[in-house]
Parts: sequence; structure tokens; C-alpha cells
Amino acid sequence: MTQTSAAAAERELAEPYLRQVLDTAGLAVEYVRAEGNTLYVRDDDGAEFPVADFAGGYGSVLLGHHHPEITAYARQLLAEHTPIHAQFSRHPYANRLAAELNRIIARELAEDEPYYAIFGNSGAEAVEAAVKHAELDRGMRVAELLGSVDAGLAAARAAVADGSATVHGEAAARLGVALAADGNEAVRLLEAAIRRHNDETAASPPLFLALEGGFHGKLAGSVQLTHNEGYRLPFKSLAAQARFVPHDSPEDLNAVYARERRVLLGLTAEEGRITVTEHAFPVFCAFLVEPIQGEGGIRVLSRAFAREIQEFCARIDCPVVVDEIQSGMGRTGALLASSRIGLRGDYYTLAKTLGGGIAKASVMLVREKRYRRDFEIVHSSTFAKDSFSSHIALKVLELLERDGGAAYRRAEERGAALRAKLDALRAEFPDVVADVRGHGLMQGLEFHDQSEASSPELRQIAASGLFGYFLAGHLLRRHRVRTFPTASAVGTLRFEPSIYVTDAELGQLYAGLHDVCTLLRKQAGDELTAAGR
Repeated sequence: MTQTSAAAAERELAEPYLRQVLDTAGLAVEYVRAEGNTLYVRDDDGAEFPVADFAGGYGSVLLGHHHPEITAYARQLLAEHTPIHAQFSRHPYANRLAAELNRIIARELAEDEPYYAIFGNSGAEAVEAAVKHAELDRGMRVAELLGSVDAGLAAARAAVADGSATVHGEAAARLGVALAADGNEAVRLLEAAIRRHNDETAASPPLFLALEGGFHGKLAGSVQLTHNEGYRLPFKSLAAQARFVPHDSPEDLNAVYARERRVLLGLTAEEGRITVTEHAFPVFCAFLVEPIQGEGGIRVLSRAFAREIQEFCARIDCPVVVDEIQSGMGRTGALLASSRIGLRGDYYTLAKTLGGGIAKASVMLVREKRYRRDFEIVHSSTFAKDSFSSHIALKVLELLERDGGAAYRRAEERGAALRAKLDALRAEFPDVVADVRGHGLMQGLEFHDQSEASSPELRQIAASGLFGYFLAGHLLRRHRVRTFPTASAVGTLRFEPSIYVTDAELGQLYAGLHDVCTLLRKQAGDELTAAGR
């Protein structure tokens, strides 16, 4: 190695600021091996020691790290030289994957309308595909609506020309134009005013609806649908804008719609008079919803509000995009967490566990009545729909469905065992633990705010925005437990282990959290912050 390359190797060039943050919180460790629900770290002597993984790849390893069947199958696929780069050709394995997803979804929804699949590599990419498809669909609906309005204008002109209808003052006043004496000139003026209004309305950018606390990715489009302002506002000018509504607040939904509602205008001949008509314009491109907000603090969408959203979107003809990237793929005891609360999506996005912890795979599903086939031409992804990731995803579904869905049942059972530990902590430390939330193997423990703590160390980390990361650092250093806070609610620790998490590991987590709660109650901030020293 040359002197220059040696110096370069020592310098941190791969996200150095993030490395500093991890160092500060005591989380900058290198994991050298992974299996099951365990990651391994080497100590100073080079010996491995295990860490119980409750972060679970942010929900990516429901079936554990390097599941033996998935790993063996991956080796087989590579040994057989499966064609990873065979774009723009037949992909029967991807079609089988789409069919199997449809079979399971039809069972959970008790409906048989098919969903067409667009594959990708990451959850954010699946969200981007859903947003793009929804906008393509909205644009086509706008074009159809404008065509219908044009037909009405032509019919109104014809009715005036043949004398079967006349223009009266109320129509002119409605549009703010002077009433011409000549009927043909009058209808021409009305039409010109209508076209000006409609051109302006049709050119307006789409709006999206999303819930406060939601997280849908950090790409140029998806980041605008993510509620956290720290992620969103620096890039506000790059993409379409969202209107965020609070949970369990149908009145806010209606208020947003009333505020943003727009119409196209038209003309019709009724009972010998030319009348101005209104046609609802599709302002909102889509409503994005997580059944359980992963980065927003593990907040569960209520069944009642899910129904309100469904009915609201049906009323204004706004498609529902159900983001199941963290909550889906069996983590809550069903392929779709949304199916448990009666929410039916026009679109679904799935990723993370879809790749079995090995492949980079995601999918956007869109129901048949919304599907636009032209999307397949205007959208593509180099690494999507390949043989390797499709076959791995099929193996994942096989494992989830095996033995009558034993994996789903295990997710519920292990989730209940995890919840019992968290509930016990809340009961013992109500002054420290604010809430326990989640379902199945997607749980969150929220701590009370420490910004006014008696401990100066606790006040400092509460003000830094890294509170949960310091708690996670303590758990890692003292208890060999790996977890993280949720990204947009750093006072909430997340727990998304695999279905193979053991009672011993749950006990290990409980002991670590009990220690954290004890230190917070004692206001021993110096011990909690020692992880970063």
C-alpha cells in the first residue's frame, strides 16, 4: 500500500459526520458476523461476543439474519448463475411473486380484485413509484375531465347558435364578464373566462395528504411526504407538497379538503338557458398512510380513523397508498398490518423483509381499477424484478406461509411476550416510561421528556436531539442489546426483533431497560452518557 492510499484508508470518508454522532452516543461499533437474532462484535482481544439485535435492520430481518434456508437458496441461485441482469425480457419468476402476493392479500382482504406489481430495490423507491403512478393516473383523469368540459362548451355554443338556448345575466355575473347583446358573442366571452380559469386550475401542482408523524423515505419525492421537518424542509422546492393531518381527527381532513378544494367550470344548456357548471378537480394525488408509524414513534392507526380515511378518500376520489414497508411482511401477524384494522389500499408498498435480509427488494402494488399500463413504459429500475431478488422473495413468502402460517402466529406470540416485558416496565416506572405502543414484533417504549431534568447531563442530551441514541448506547455497552430510537421521535426506543427472539433475549432486554429506567429515575445522567466517552 502506498503512503497516499494508507493515509486515505485511515481517514473517514464514508459519512464521517454520522460516524462522529455514533461515536458520541457509543454506537460506533463494527459488527463482524450475524445469525438469527444475534450480531457479533470483536473485543479488544479479537474475541467475538454476541449482541441481541432488537433493531432488526429497521424491520428487515423478521426471519433473522442469514436464515439457513434463505442463505442456502441464495448460494444455489448464484451457483446456478441465475440471470440477475436480464432487463427488458420475460421475468416469469417476478410474475409468480406478484401472483403469490395477490393470493395472500386476497385472503387477508377477503376480496379478489387483483393488484399489479411494480418492483424496486428499496422502500423509498416503492413509495416513489406509487407517487409517480398516482400522479400519472391523476393527470389522465384531469385530461378526461377537461375533455368532458370541452364537450359541454361545444354543446353550449351549438345550443346558442341554433337558438335552443340563450345566455342570461346570472351566467355572465357568475364568471365576472359583461353580458353581450349578441348570443354568440356572449357564449364566446363565457367560454374564454372558463378556459382561463380551467387552464390555471389544471396547471396547479398536485397535493398529497399524509399523517403527522409519518415517514415515507428520504428521496426527492418521498421526503416531502415525511412529516419530520428536519428531513423535509431543506428540499421543499424539489417536489410536490403534502398537507399533514393529525391522527384521529376527521374534522381536520374535512377542513383541509375545504381549504384546498378546486373546481373546473363548464357550460350546459338546461331548459333553454346557458348555465355555469362546476366539476370537482382532483387536487389531491394520494393519501399516504402507515398502519403503524415506524419512525414516528411506533404509533398505531386506529380502526376508527382508518375507516374515516377510507370513507373520506372514496368521497373525494383520492387513492390511498398504504405504506407497509416496516409494518408489513408478517411483522404484526399478517402480511399486511392494515388488513387487521380494515384498511384497504389502492396502493401498497412492501420492502425490507421481502428481501429475506439478503436481497434488496421492494414492490409497489396498485389495484386493477386504478392501474395505468402506460406506467410500465415511463418508469423503470435497473436492478428491479431480477431473478435473484424475485426468487429470494418467493422463498420468504414460502417460509411465512409454511405450516398454515406458523410464522405469522409466532410473530404474534413473540410480540405478546415482548409487550409483556414493556408493560411491566411501564407499570414499575410510570414516572420514567410515558407509553408503550405497537403490535406484534413492532413495539415502542416512550420515555418522559428529560429537558427539565435535575441532571445536567440528561438536560444536555435531551436538548441535543440524541436522547434515545444515548440510551441505546448504554444498552449496547452495558447489556449487549442493540436497538435505536425512532427517527422522528427520539424519545421512543423501537423493538423489531426477528420471530426467533428467545425468552432469554427478552429477559436480557428487560434487564437492560430496567437499568435505564432506574438510572433515569435516579437522574444518573453521568452513567447514561458514559457510553460516548
